[in-house]
Amino acid sequence: MNVYGFVGKPEAAKKTRGDQYFFVNNRFIKSAYLNHAVMNAYHEMITVDSFPMYVLFIDLEPTQVDVNVHPTKQEIKFEDEKIVYAFVQAAIRHALAQFSVTPALDFELDSSIQQLPSIQQPFTEEKQSAAISTSIFQGFTEKHQAHLIDSDKKNELKHWRDFLEVENRQRGLEGDTKSQPEQSLLASPHSPFVSDSLLQLHNQFILAETENGFILINQQTAHERVLYEKLNGALKGKAIATQRTMFPVTFELAPADAILLEELMPDLHQLGYLIEPFGKNTFVIQGTPADLEQGNEKIVIERLMEQYKHFSSDLKFSKREKLVRSLAKQQAIKPGQQLTEQEMRPLLNDLFACQQCNTAPDGKPTFLEFKIEQLERMFGRV
Repeated sequence: MNVYGFVGKPEAAKKTRGDQYFFVNNRFIKSAYLNHAVMNAYHEMITVDSFPMYVLFIDLEPTQVDVNVHPTKQEIKFEDEKIVYAFVQAAIRHALAQFSVTPALDFELDSSIQQLPSIQQPFTEEKQSAAISTSIFQGFTEKHQAHLIDSDKKNELKHWRDFLEVENRQRGLEGDTKSQPEQSLLASPHSPFVSDSLLQLHNQFILAETENGFILINQQTAHERVLYEKLNGALKGKAIATQRTMFPVTFELAPADAILLEELMPDLHQLGYLIEPFGKNTFVIQGTPADLEQGNEKIVIERLMEQYKHFSSDLKFSKREKLVRSLAKQQAIKPGQQLTEQEMRPLLNDLFACQQCNTAPDGKPTFLEFKIEQLERMFGRV
């Protein structure tokens, strides 16, 4: 099977259908099933009411296709629909990754690589045997050995571990939570950056240097993504720690809002909010998440309820999803908030450790990447 053609970048998505074409063995077809594969490939990169552009050609053995399922021959059936679905979705994600639209390993496809002898030569039995005997192969294929390290390598690592332990003792870092070393962008394995220097622009964007250019991060959408994944993780696993308020805060809600809050209280408790009923339509806040600034608990809950009701018309979201999105949007750093480099670095480290770091939960981009080649073209240097 071969999949080729063009897909539009997320920002080119439109609010109406159109500019969406499938060709199977050069025959135009319509397929809601394959369109679903395309939409899944753009998951969280575009808003749910947007439609990406695509012109996709699929070539495969004619015996794998039945074109007689519809009088116009425009609807077809595949022998193995699931594998076609998977290939189309993977091909689109791969294409988006090449242009840094979606997170991917740091590599670029180069036609010259395809001509290398190591690629062109057949993988003989002798070469297979040699590959299987290596520790790398064993580490990736033996059960429960994803992190296998040779004993020789362990000795090398022990030397560095001993060195670092001595260093930490000398600096008094062990057991001293107040003396944590400053975060570095370069220390994170997920980081695409080549410098620890950061610049905040207009108290809204963060500029960071990469190997091939620079990245412009939107501080609000970036923080929304970080909070969204943290809160989602808390609902599915370990609850967020609660810090009890020194003076419990009492507040009253409209009857409809009071019913809604009672429904949300178990999930809110898992997310660090300790709220209890206190009479008719009245509640008392006994605690909030430990990392949330105290003193405005009532405003936080009122804004949360307003944000939640904003999502109430979206039937596609579960109550939990609406709650997490509401909290992420409400708690995120807003435009106009000045940040120090010490505040920006943890944010960027957390962002690029996310599963889906390039978009906020609503599909808006968290960052834009600019490459040196683009800049040179803009200045007429190429």
